[in-house]
Amino acid sequence: MTIGLWVVAVIVALGVSGQLLDSATTTELRLSPGFESEDTRELLQERFPSTQAPREIVIVQSDTLTVDDPAFAAKATEVFAAITALGDEVITQGFHYFLLPDPRLVSEDRTTTIMPFLLTGTLAEAERNVEEIFHAIDEVTADDGFRVLIVGSASSAFESNEYAVHDLEQGERFGVPVALLILLVLFGAVVAALVPIGLAIVAIVVALAAAALIGQVYELVFFVTLMITMIGLAVGIDYSLIMVSRFRDEMGRGLSVADAVERTGATAGRTVLFSGVTVVIAVLGLFIVPMGFFRSLGLGAVLVVIAELAATLTLLPAVLMLLGPRVNRLSIPFFGRGRIDRPSPGEHTGGGFWDVTTALVMRFPVIGLLAVGIPMVVATTFYFQIQTGINGVDKLPEGARTRAAFEVLEAHPTLSFGVANPVEIAIDGDPTDPRVQAATEQLVASLAGVSPAVPVIETNPAGDLALMRVVLPGEPSSPETVEAVNLIRDELVPAAFEGAPATVTVGGISSVASDVFAITERYTPIVFAFVLGFSFIVLMLVFRSIVIPLKAVFMNLLSVGASYGILVLVFQKGVATDLFGFQHADVIDVWIPLFLFTVLFGLSMDYHVFLLSRVRERYDETGDNAEAVAYGLRETAGMITGAALIMVAVFGAFASGQTIINQQVGFGLAVAVFLDATLVRSVLVPASMELLGGRNWYLPSWLEWLPDLRVEPAEG
Repeated sequence: MTIGLWVVAVIVALGVSGQLLDSATTTELRLSPGFESEDTRELLQERFPSTQAPREIVIVQSDTLTVDDPAFAAKATEVFAAITALGDEVITQGFHYFLLPDPRLVSEDRTTTIMPFLLTGTLAEAERNVEEIFHAIDEVTADDGFRVLIVGSASSAFESNEYAVHDLEQGERFGVPVALLILLVLFGAVVAALVPIGLAIVAIVVALAAAALIGQVYELVFFVTLMITMIGLAVGIDYSLIMVSRFRDEMGRGLSVADAVERTGATAGRTVLFSGVTVVIAVLGLFIVPMGFFRSLGLGAVLVVIAELAATLTLLPAVLMLLGPRVNRLSIPFFGRGRIDRPSPGEHTGGGFWDVTTALVMRFPVIGLLAVGIPMVVATTFYFQIQTGINGVDKLPEGARTRAAFEVLEAHPTLSFGVANPVEIAIDGDPTDPRVQAATEQLVASLAGVSPAVPVIETNPAGDLALMRVVLPGEPSSPETVEAVNLIRDELVPAAFEGAPATVTVGGISSVASDVFAITERYTPIVFAFVLGFSFIVLMLVFRSIVIPLKAVFMNLLSVGASYGILVLVFQKGVATDLFGFQHADVIDVWIPLFLFTVLFGLSMDYHVFLLSRVRERYDETGDNAEAVAYGLRETAGMITGAALIMVAVFGAFASGQTIINQQVGFGLAVAVFLDATLVRSVLVPASMELLGGRNWYLPSWLEWLPDLRVEPAEG
């Protein structure tokens, strides 16, 4: 019955995703009303909609000819004819130098010309149609000494999406087989290894369908699909690993299939439920940020974790009941008799890797803390050199046509990439009023210091709104361009329009980037406080101690901080960039640190609770802190290490993608999980607990009323 319902759910989910997922996502970065860039966009959309048509710039360039040569004119005319032949469904209007001999359309060396086009419909519609323009350009591109390139909001979004899909597929191609290989080694049986992979895929399919439905009423950023797949594979395989391991362990103790499933649900099932709820609540911190991008990422993570919990706690027990002892079928030579599961109560032979490691660390706790803590602190210090920004079209993989177009435009100051993405200054007032005219002229004069071209000014048909387009050099989201926009917003516009009867706002991509930076800076402390406060309260309730949560929060911050620092070292400083096959970046994408913090805090607290619950259980039985720590590490070492290896493999697979965003996210997640599950858990936790002794479990008397929550019931 349960399996049948899940089969129906998967079939329905596949149908929903196939029909609705594309229309549920967007590549457009939109903010909530109230921010200047969004208010400007809405104002222009309402009262000057013709200016909001997606803009594309087609470039024709020759290595040997100039625009004065007839062959150049013939090539440009051929390209223009091929694009305009696509009709009104794709192109609204366009022109070129040989129709309108405007010197602004030609580079200073006259070897390059640009053709501005306005595309039909919204940006989402233009993204779907721009592929036809790519094909039209390909048909007229030959080995004749000319380069024909295109760049603009739709073409950049289209290529970014294409590379993101490629990275997603590559992450699945490499991540799933590597995770399967690890599971084969851990379980030593093919059937047991395939179950977690299957469960993860089922939950991902269901989560994608849920995102497709939600996206019909609340537009989601296309990155949500990558988050669902990446987090779903890592978390889903982890949760199933815990359950299948416990089931095999209980079967090995002689329990019947039904009793083993029941015992697994009462122990490992509670662990999985607690872990999932912890991750969900931590990621909910992203919903605090008033920005669709963060909320899309948070929604994707929440949906897939909930789907994973549902599948792990309902479908998986049914599958295990069906399989029974057959879960150990197709055992692998040399691994078939191995197991990662914990031994039976009282069963311990000693001498294992984790016993030796724990004994050494607890014999020399200060040395252990210093040997691991100091390098992690040093790595964390590089975080304070982080430069955040938005990696745009200039950081697309080499070979991307929009990146090549950007480089051509930036090589010619009289053209500039800003032609495709100008700053939009909306002047809400009577453009014919002498005071407004004088203020506009003053602003144009002051802009000469930041713009290589004279601004273009248009007035709407109603005559009550003017739009000034300002070309700024550089990538629109780069720190330098955003700084120039802030100068225009904060100084040049107020100085020029002081006392004028007009309201002036600044929009465009660079303005959006400026607002994104301000939003992130403003809300990061709030999200941090939410996640840290929640983590402290949960750990205090679970362990009835204020020392354990304080220490856990500090160690989690240390692992996150060290991963931040390593991100800076690798991407900004270029340390081992070639070794990993990553791109060098001047900036870490502004949203990544906050996203990593929320996800990693949820994941790392999962490992911490799993370990410390066993330590607390033993401490309650024996009162011996040192023995309890050794027991807890020994009992959970194989499980946590295996789970962490799978997460590192999945995140690392996505980091191997071509886009720098996926490289930064995947690498940051992989590094943080690796640090947390190895150095923090194997050294810092036991060393600190040895030094603190019984004080680990200190709870002030005035908090004795707190409920005693346990992740798993005591062994019986």
